[in-house]
Amino acid sequence: MSEQLALFIDGQWVTTADTVANINPSDTSDVIGHYAQADMAHVDTAIDAANRAVDSWGQSPLETRYQVLMAVGNELIERSAELGELLAREEGKTRAEGVGEVVRSGQFFQYYAAEVHRQIDDRADSVRPGIEIETRREPVGVVVVISPWNFPMATAVWKIAPALAFGNAVIFKPANLVPGSAWALTEIIARQTVLPAGAFNLLMGPGGRVGDALIHSDRVHAVSFTGSLPVGRQVAVATATHLVKCQLEMGSKNALIVAADADLDVAANAAFVGAFSGTGQKCTASSRLIVVAEVYDAFVAKLTEKLSAVRVGHALEDGVDMGPVVSAAQLADNLSWVQKGLEEGATLLQGGERLELTTPGFYMSPGLFVDTTNDMAINRHEMFAPLACVIRVENYEEALSVLNDTEFGLTAGIVTQSLATATDFKKRAVSGCVMVNLPTAGTDYHVPFGGRKNSSFGPREQGQYAREFYTTVKTTYIQP
Repeated sequence: MSEQLALFIDGQWVTTADTVANINPSDTSDVIGHYAQADMAHVDTAIDAANRAVDSWGQSPLETRYQVLMAVGNELIERSAELGELLAREEGKTRAEGVGEVVRSGQFFQYYAAEVHRQIDDRADSVRPGIEIETRREPVGVVVVISPWNFPMATAVWKIAPALAFGNAVIFKPANLVPGSAWALTEIIARQTVLPAGAFNLLMGPGGRVGDALIHSDRVHAVSFTGSLPVGRQVAVATATHLVKCQLEMGSKNALIVAADADLDVAANAAFVGAFSGTGQKCTASSRLIVVAEVYDAFVAKLTEKLSAVRVGHALEDGVDMGPVVSAAQLADNLSWVQKGLEEGATLLQGGERLELTTPGFYMSPGLFVDTTNDMAINRHEMFAPLACVIRVENYEEALSVLNDTEFGLTAGIVTQSLATATDFKKRAVSGCVMVNLPTAGTDYHVPFGGRKNSSFGPREQGQYAREFYTTVKTTYIQP
């Protein structure tokens, strides 16, 4: 067995009796490493350490925090080729997508390094004569970060970077399916010697054991979670018991409308990128394509042509457009959705099949369903697969109604050449993020991200909005 890649607790690397193998989904004979698994004693130790570190890190000089975050961000970008390959190797997205994710992760750290210096508080006169009032933001305390497997670095970083920037101590629990990127990030953070012991901790292990212990603790102050709706509801219930602050990013069933006046080349590209980039394993993926009847056939023809040219293969091979899905379980789930769609009466126009390639891996061809309706299960549930469903509608009003007819509301898009239609859509789409003539997948780091309905709960992530979750407000009254 290869050398164990350890936990990081209270400033020390900690080995364990239990490990998990990190398997390459592009080649299941390739074991990336064996990663330590935390037990309850490790969880308790990490929580104790984080609570001890809160005061020192929260009161650290601004320049110290700035330098730590900037150093981490710079190193991520400088090593993006190496770390992007690791990410692609363990998660299955292509090399280019892996490198891009690492670069974006570095940019998050750089952005929040700059945010450290944004220290402008508010003052007010009291209603009582001679008294001054000031309000300021302080760290919320010990923050638990629970991240998903589909963006093993970026999603974790857009939580970790603001948490550290605002002076909190962090306990990071990554998805157990993809521990390599989390360990690599931790190794970079661990070398920032001015960071107090306990200010950042890595606990790898199964969510049912490690994650469950963290969300039920009354010694943490905030939990930021990205994952499925059922687990998100469990987090909400657990944190509510101890009145712990929580932030949840959960399911989605995003849609892209193709209007009658759409540029169909723009529409086909937006649908292709939105639905199939990252092997469709994105919370922002547009798995519902709502197309006005007037352009339905022409749009389907263009998208089918693009899909037929997709090269599926090993994530690190040059020229590969789409890598494998992340695991055997995910592949089985994806194929079950294909079967479900056929049973519901949808037509599988393209792909949706398991592929056997040179290396043993979890490959499937990108699939396109047509002749679907919005009440089919394939259009109601998040599939997290390289599958998209086309829904025919008669006009824009019907398209908008179908788009909003879902329990989720993360991203929504439209392709149109009408300013009036775009303006109306921006107002009436019940969604946290709205895209016009763009894929539904793809967001910036300096503006808020989050959804409505069952997609999100709690304050928005990213940009300056992150301070709403990672800080608490103190009001001070002063009589000179």
